[in-house]
Amino acid sequence: MFLNTLKPASGSKKNAKRLGRGIGSGLGKTCGKGHKGQKARAGGFHKVGFEGGQMPLQRRLPKVGFRSAKKRFVAQVTLRTLNALQLEIVDLAGLKEAGVVASHVQRAKVIVKGDLDRPIILKGLQASAGARQKIEEKGGKIE
Repeated sequence: MFLNTLKPASGSKKNAKRLGRGIGSGLGKTCGKGHKGQKARAGGFHKVGFEGGQMPLQRRLPKVGFRSAKKRFVAQVTLRTLNALQLEIVDLAGLKEAGVVASHVQRAKVIVKGDLDRPIILKGLQASAGARQKIEEKGGKIE
């Protein structure tokens, strides 16, 4: 094998279209651009979604909603759920193991819904002001 004998694999290189080279080429005269109009001109460019000056579809439709990208990774856990778990020390790993939150969740927050009937210790979890108050009333704490 010599450098002067190297060639690209057959079929890997395709010849460019030769525009405007006569009627027999199939791409003569208008070069495959049709007749007149903005797209037939040199530099005939318009933005994506441009509709010739008419109000484009994406501006005619109303703006709707918002979807948070962070929502997938944050879970809410109620006091009622924690009460049913029968765990003394509650952390994210324990909640995942019990199947309360999904495995891809990175943070969890305890919210007030229901009651506690025993003290619990929260480790590495956030708690709303109301949840914090109820946990501390029962003798639990948040670390």
